[in-house]
Amino acid sequence: MSALPAPTATPFAAARAQFGALEAFLGSPEACHMTHSELERALEQRGRELLRQLLQAHLEVRGPGEAVGPVTGADGVGRGRARRHTRELETVFGEVEVERVGYGAEGVASLHPFDADLHLPPERYSREVRRRVAEEAATSSFEEVVHLLATTTGAPVGKRQVEELVGRAAQDFAAFYQERYEVRPPEATGPILVLTADGKGVGMRRADLRAATRQAAERTPHKLRHRLSRGEKRHAKRMATVAAVYTIAPYVRTPEAVLGGLAPQHGREPPPAPGPSARGSGPVWRSPRTRCSGRPSARPAGGTPTGRSAGRPSWTATSPSWRSCTGSSGRRDITP
Repeated sequence: MSALPAPTATPFAAARAQFGALEAFLGSPEACHMTHSELERALEQRGRELLRQLLQAHLEVRGPGEAVGPVTGADGVGRGRARRHTRELETVFGEVEVERVGYGAEGVASLHPFDADLHLPPERYSREVRRRVAEEAATSSFEEVVHLLATTTGAPVGKRQVEELVGRAAQDFAAFYQERYEVRPPEATGPILVLTADGKGVGMRRADLRAATRQAAERTPHKLRHRLSRGEKRHAKRMATVAAVYTIAPYVRTPEAVLGGLAPQHGREPPPAPGPSARGSGPVWRSPRTRCSGRPSARPAGGTPTGRSAGRPSWTATSPSWRSCTGSSGRRDITP
């Protein structure tokens, strides 16, 4: 018979030991011979491990999430078989383990009330990691997001996983605006309807060109083997089109306000112009159904291209309250 491991006296014992080691390190000769930048990096790394152990201890104190009554799923099937399951969760501090009780029955998937209590995502990465990935992908390339997470957090995320997380961040785009539209009262609509649109030819990989354009590109000789030379743009682009619609209240200015804008004085700032009405804002566009890759970023209404990443285009469009990203073959939208 194998002996069971002795339980830890307190879940926070490891965190206290880590804090003691950190305190001893800061007073050691090794730390005293470091420059301030070296000390910052060492302290950040060791401090992140301390936070990871604190989070792990909290999960152990809070779990395993045993149900106080019968567990019945949305399918109406009762689940009376209880077993403990452990899953890994990648957080900004590092990887932690979540032990929780799962309730199952024959022929159906197990349910874990503790997962619902913590609002855990179905995949490995925590929602805070997912939030940072989505925010950074709005201003940087996928490669830059991977590097940033590896250097500033304890959550190493691969490039393909970054792309998948960004795609899942946009899955509720249409439902989000449909829900907002349905609950807006009519009096929230401004009297002026604004429609803004813009289009831009975006350089594409040859596999993502339309059939006729791709055939023309194959017949056209190029001066260079792997890229276009200066001025070579024919048969290499597709048009990305974005649009936004919203309502706005009129902004009536006095003659003094107009003249004050021409020759501003050191006085009280004029009142800001009214912003777009929440009721009218929302996407109304149909661009080539394309896959977004690269660096979406927030821009003024109408949108502008944001450049290319690894040979693939990126495109961003914004209305006062939404963002869209389009590129080569399928569409990806990023909600606020």
